[in-house]
Amino acid sequence: MIPMAKREQKIYTRFGDQGETRLLSGETVAKDDLRVDTYGALDELQSHLGIARAFVRQEILGSMLTELQGELFVAGAALASTSASLPRMKERMTKLDASALEAKIDRLIESFGIPGSFVIPGTSSDSSALHVARSVCRRVERLIVRLNRHTNQYQDLIVYFNRLSDLLFVMAWSAAVNAVIEKVLDGLVSGRTQAQRVTL
Repeated sequence: MIPMAKREQKIYTRFGDQGETRLLSGETVAKDDLRVDTYGALDELQSHLGIARAFVRQEILGSMLTELQGELFVAGAALASTSASLPRMKERMTKLDASALEAKIDRLIESFGIPGSFVIPGTSSDSSALHVARSVCRRVERLIVRLNRHTNQYQDLIVYFNRLSDLLFVMAWSAAVNAVIEKVLDGLVSGRTQAQRVTL
């Protein structure tokens, strides 16, 4: 059951009416600040992963997406904090997290291979949703690169999101391969059913 807010609570605060917002670490910045733009794009990526998770039919992909969504909250907290407050964070993304993504990539490639040419999204709804998430992830990565140029605090996040976009590509390919296999199997079953009807 989803907890509901008390009736007297309101979702709007009017704090942002002047074009400013507060970082997680408490500082007030403009809403078009590069840091806000970056974690805003990350929020967009989080939503696209949710759409992909609603579409995917392979249990392994659904489990991966759920885990990834949890990790993005950790990344978002780092992006919504200043350089001074980062060292005080209890949990941060590290190179080990990027290595874990590489293991997932290798696991999927072992099962589904990789395409030998450019991929045109659209084979299936889940594969297409994952491709959209992948392209948004690339934008998040580019923004983190810009932010890191000013802060020199997010090198590990650059590596992580670079690997994440690779993983989302492989996941999209896996979903597409699975969709083709399902279509072929459905066609075989349908053909057998029609043949049985003709025989009868």
